[in-house]
Parts: sequence; C-alpha cells; structure tokens
Amino acid sequence: MEPESRRRGDRYVVTPEERERFHRDGYVHLHGVLAEDELRELERDYDRFLRREIAVPGKDFCDMSGDYQRTPDEYSIVNVMLPRRYHAAWQGNLYERRAASIAEALQGPGLVLDYDQLLAKRPFKEDAVFGWHQDLAYWIVTPDTRTATCWLAVDDSTLENGCLRFAVGSHREPTLRPHRPASGDREKSHALVCDVDETRDCVRAAPIRRGDVTVHSERVAHGSGGNRTAGWRRAYVVAFRSAATVAEERRRGFTHSHNDEIAVLKSVGVAGESR
Repeated sequence: MEPESRRRGDRYVVTPEERERFHRDGYVHLHGVLAEDELRELERDYDRFLRREIAVPGKDFCDMSGDYQRTPDEYSIVNVMLPRRYHAAWQGNLYERRAASIAEALQGPGLVLDYDQLLAKRPFKEDAVFGWHQDLAYWIVTPDTRTATCWLAVDDSTLENGCLRFAVGSHREPTLRPHRPASGDREKSHALVCDVDETRDCVRAAPIRRGDVTVHSERVAHGSGGNRTAGWRRAYVVAFRSAATVAEERRRGFTHSHNDEIAVLKSVGVAGESR
C-alpha cells in the first residue's frame, strides 16, 4: 500500500506484516505517516521551540548529550520534554491522533499518551550520541508494560546525522540488560547505558525519510550516533503506554518531566528518555 492510501484522516493503516515485524524485531518502520503539508504545519512550531520562542522552564529544555554547562546555543542535542504541556495548541494534533491509531494497531487497546518529546541534533555535533539503552530501564515496571514509542523524522534521518540503531530481537530476552549511568554521576546527567556487542547482537540501523515513523517497544535496545552533517536531525516523539501504567506513574508523582523532584525520581527508579 502506498502511504497516500494508508493515511485515512486521524488513522494510519498498519499492515499485518508490519505488526509481525514489530513483535519479532522490537521495532518497525512505517512510511509516510505524515504528508509534507501536514509535517510543515508542525515544523513551524517545532522550530519555535528550538528558537526558544515557546518558553520551556528548567531542565525540560536541556542538552541530552549530558553537558549541562553549555548555553542553549551550544547544545549538541536540544531536548524538549513534554512540548504539549508548554504549547497547548499541540494537544490532540494530527500526529498524536495518527500515532494513537498506530499504537493500538501494534499493541492492542487500552493505551494512552504518556509523554511527548522533541530531540534535535545540532549540525556538526559528533558528540550528539545516545548510548545503547532499553527504555524500560528508566521506568517503573508494572504488570502491563506495553509501550509504542513513535519517532517521527522531521528531517531525513541518516547514518551520517545520527539515525536510530536497534539491537534486533533484544526485547525478547528474559530480563533487561544491566544499565549504568552514562556519565558515572546520575544526579548530574540522568542517561543510562547498557552493553551491546555488535559482533554478536543483530544490530540494524534504521535510516528513515522525513514524514516516516519508527515505532519501538519498551525493551528493545537502541541508540544513535552523532551528527556529522551540516543540517539538523530533528525528531518528534510521542509514547503510548497502558492506561494502568500511566496512572501508576502519576500516582507516584512521575510525569517524565526533567523538573520532577529528584527524590521522586529516585523513589520510582526512573529519570527520563533518550534517543
């Protein structure tokens, strides 16, 4: 099916083969989830976030490369957590609605939007790297951990500018891999990393085109390299999790905000997201 025929208003048609790939590999690549004109509408506000015309307080606007001493103009990975909180006009936008239909098609009913996030790798920033990790290592574990994290390419995402890479099938391992702080100090930089052996693990890069989406599960190991190009690598993430899990997160005071109190983060054993 061509992307034009798969975009049906608020929905995007996922094929049985794509659902099978998602559960087999831990992720799936969906083509043309947003058309060019639909993407341009979101892109205008996306760039307003990058220019700081839409105010985002505290650490919800930060450098995800782990250097909190830089000024915003120096950030290697501009990270905006919960943009829909700070720009209410985005709530319920077309991307969110189509992503919700994708999440249901891949993971079944009963999922709700847990968080959204913007991740923009600045040009010529080879340190704009996300180490290997599994998302569930950051989060509370509940009886229903189903997750569909939708990752929209606002720019073509390539090997040269730091596209996602996956350890295919790692989500089917019986336990999560051991994780450790990427910087050695969790309170200064919350990122976690795990080990992936590229000589033994089935590592696959996932270059995708502008308007395409990858969707990955909570347990698949993934990461991405730096940006060696003259252009930005912009991504827009929305993550859907079971309603019961999101309710338990909120009960414990965790919203996925980097402004959550550190005591709350320690109590639930989570800290945030990284791509």
